[in-house]
Amino acid sequence: MGTQGTDTDRQADRASWSERSEAEHEDLLSELLKPLRLTGVFDSRWHVSAPWAIEGDAEQSCAVLHYIVEGGCWITGDGHTPIELRAGDLIVFPTGVAHRLSDRPDRQGIPLKAVLPERKAGTSGEIRIEGTGDESRLLCAGLHYDASAATGLYHALPWALVLDRAQVDREPLLRDTLRLLASADRPVEPGDRLITLRAFEMALVLALRPLLRELAGNPASLPVLRHPGISRALVMIATRFAEPWTIDSLAREVGMSRSAFTAAFRELVGESPARHLTARRMQEAARLLTETSLPQSAVPARVGYQSAVGFHLAFRKWYGVTPGEYRSGVASAA
Repeated sequence: MGTQGTDTDRQADRASWSERSEAEHEDLLSELLKPLRLTGVFDSRWHVSAPWAIEGDAEQSCAVLHYIVEGGCWITGDGHTPIELRAGDLIVFPTGVAHRLSDRPDRQGIPLKAVLPERKAGTSGEIRIEGTGDESRLLCAGLHYDASAATGLYHALPWALVLDRAQVDREPLLRDTLRLLASADRPVEPGDRLITLRAFEMALVLALRPLLRELAGNPASLPVLRHPGISRALVMIATRFAEPWTIDSLAREVGMSRSAFTAAFRELVGESPARHLTARRMQEAARLLTETSLPQSAVPARVGYQSAVGFHLAFRKWYGVTPGEYRSGVASAA
């Protein structure tokens, strides 16, 4: 009887640990992989007939998405297995990795800049390639974001994230937003570019949501989720950044030595725990300065700084301007 009770207790403990682990993974993904607020979008509509192939450059501080409206294409990247996409599929490149789009995976392409020499954020373009083979239509976009808000975990995402047609259809708002954006005959009205920017921002949010759920369900696809200590530390930094953390206290909280914690964190996240903590605090400080009317003097304590001078110096080092200049600069731009 005592053995059965012990086994039952162990099963309950394992179930409880599993539930906590899943909850922490969800917290981690929801807090740290929130899509970055976009600063600009270049969108284009492609009408192509085989044979065709276009080489896209790597984009800095820019996510890239391709939505297949009709037909299909192949996506090829260095060192990666080619991906075939059909009508209704969506692919997102979180960090804008260079890749080729083509009607066949082995076809050599022409540079994107040869067919779209100007791709400034806030503008649109069109590509037409006439061939004798199958026709395809695509919606493509470069989604520019503030690089200072990109965490190491965001950069650790897979090079490409794919939602097939069935997955897109299970997100009706995403599907309808993409179809509207892909429409070539949308009327041009006052404020159209701002609406387009926010529509693409919403599409990115809606696309990443099911993809991140999938990552949470399969931790092996994102190595940091396999390490209980580091994933827990990331949740704490994401949600409790205002506490007076030190590297020693973070390491103790997750049951690791300082040296082991620092080494594992840097290997899995791609940056030191100190820099990751600073990045999260600066991200929240920027949000408070631009999206709220909170007095500037109250911001340091809200993001974990005991000293206003220390916060001021850290903010200026991070953004290149003082908190006051940052707030007034954003207001002027708006």
